Amino acid sequence: MDLKGQVAIVTGGGTGIGRAMAFALAAQGASVVVAGRRLRRVQEVSRAIQAAGGLCLPVRADVARAGDVSVLVAAARQRFGRIDILVNNAGIGGGGPIHAHDVRDWDRVMAVNLRGPFLMARAVLPGMRRRRRGHILNISSESGLEHYESDGAYGVSKHALIALGEYIQRENQSLGIRVNTICPGMVVTEMTAGSRGLVHEKCLAPEEIAELGIWLLTRQPNLKIGTPVLIQTMENPWTG
Repeated sequence: MDLKGQVAIVTGGGTGIGRAMAFALAAQGASVVVAGRRLRRVQEVSRAIQAAGGLCLPVRADVARAGDVSVLVAAARQRFGRIDILVNNAGIGGGGPIHAHDVRDWDRVMAVNLRGPFLMARAVLPGMRRRRRGHILNISSESGLEHYESDGAYGVSKHALIALGEYIQRENQSLGIRVNTICPGMVVTEMTAGSRGLVHEKCLAPEEIAELGIWLLTRQPNLKIGTPVLIQTMENPWTG
């Protein structure tokens, strides 16, 4: 399926997987709204996409805030008229054993990693349902499938994001709306690059996740891919 002329929102689009996803969508001919909490980063991505001949709108937004989500979606519709694709990529880390987990850290991670995708999906779904088409792509994690000690709020939020995606899929698939959730293993990004013991050469690159995302987004409209989709390296990326 051709993405030319479609309109996509990518959250957390200033760095890492979101940045790679924005460039990949633009290369496919989609108009891209790049959202993130750091305006400078999303502006840099937007300028690079536009310099390459693409269409891009940068918007500063914190997806955990309902007001920011409303502003973001309104800006996308005002500029491009509709929203065909939503990439829920924004996420933050935060862990610890459950019995000792800091409540503020727990709430902060849940706000970004779970409340954010919920608010974004809730905002774009009415338009998708009216048009009887749309695609939501959630970026979860290998931590959403496994249970690692001291993964805390991050792991729980990524498990819950998989469940959220499946609920949205089942509630909307009769209207031609598809939902996919990608669960990457270790990806070298700004958030993970400094992790102790991480062997970068044995990790995934953001562009590899974007390639998988584009593959999912360009399947024929009636094709449902089982969720979630795990992508990982065959070698252990951790030393020791």
